[in-house]
Amino acid sequence: MDKKILGISIGVAAVVAIIAVILLIPNLESIPLQKHKEKIGLVINTPNPSISLKDLKQIYSDASSTGIGRSNVYLFWNIIEPIKGEFDWKQSDILMGLDKKNDLKVTLYFSVINGETLGPFPNWIGKPSLNAIGEDRLVNVLDAILSRYDAIDTVVIAGETESQFRYNEQNIPAYKELFNGVYTKLKEKHPDVKIGNAFALHSVLNKNLEHIVTDLALGDFVAFSYSPINSLNDIIKTPQEAKEDLQKILEIIPDKKIGLFEISWSTSDFVGGNTTSQKMFVEKSFEFYKENESKIEFFTWYRQYDRPDGTCTAKPDIGNQTISVGGGSSLGSSEHVIERLSHYICSSGLLDNNGIPKPGWNEFKNQIEMIN
Repeated sequence: MDKKILGISIGVAAVVAIIAVILLIPNLESIPLQKHKEKIGLVINTPNPSISLKDLKQIYSDASSTGIGRSNVYLFWNIIEPIKGEFDWKQSDILMGLDKKNDLKVTLYFSVINGETLGPFPNWIGKPSLNAIGEDRLVNVLDAILSRYDAIDTVVIAGETESQFRYNEQNIPAYKELFNGVYTKLKEKHPDVKIGNAFALHSVLNKNLEHIVTDLALGDFVAFSYSPINSLNDIIKTPQEAKEDLQKILEIIPDKKIGLFEISWSTSDFVGGNTTSQKMFVEKSFEFYKENESKIEFFTWYRQYDRPDGTCTAKPDIGNQTISVGGGSSLGSSEHVIERLSHYICSSGLLDNNGIPKPGWNEFKNQIEMIN
């Protein structure tokens, strides 16, 4: 064979071989990234009050890498509309931008009810009763938020709602009227956004307040936070018993979608928690999710990071106002009870405040990976 022909033959063979190898290598663009599970969420928080934007971006990226598909964003009226008709988007643009960048849907907590507290409201509204909040004013601010952020697909209008009406059931009709009016008007503008109220399941069960939940099972879903605690904020449940508590939600709300808004288990030994029981409850809670997925609107774990002891409070300041999220007198108001709640909250993360994963973090990631 002519040397020239031989050279061409070898060259063609080499090209064919290279093409064959290339065909065997997956197209990197076609390799699917870990698919986000839209119903599964994690409350993304920082390990310390002060943190750089660079670190915050990494925190969101780490959370997203677990496969979650959503997070909660907590916006309050006095922060977002401090002056009537003038909106302050500085804080929310950062958080919503990071959710968007990481392909996360958002459950918006914009609560005119926070347990025993109404509000917090902007100073220009004052401290209104339920009758005086103003349906159109509430629709206006929520419409502005939903129009700006298309990642929001669910909205919680009232949180720990059972505590507000435990001793004030006579005010339930006024809230129903407000909710239904706001719901109807928002649905006309944002038909795909789902709207509901949230309740603290442990409080409902401890205080026998199921009737308030059924009376206020309004909108598209009924959401619940859950901690395995008694009225002194001690962990009194085994992981299996806690799963059975979750099952009771379906007895209370048999005919409407439910949401797990903030589901938690603290590792603080001060209140009877540890890393082993947290890991076990992550597993048990996902069992509940998988057994009842068709009935669940969202399932969000509380939360990503611990905070240093003493930096978590039962009565956080939101702008220039204080609210009783996470307890109030519904869980007792003594210093003893508030101290225990602080320990519970500060150690409820899946990572400690140094970023070291607890066993529950890996269990959380594994459980998400096993969901189809």
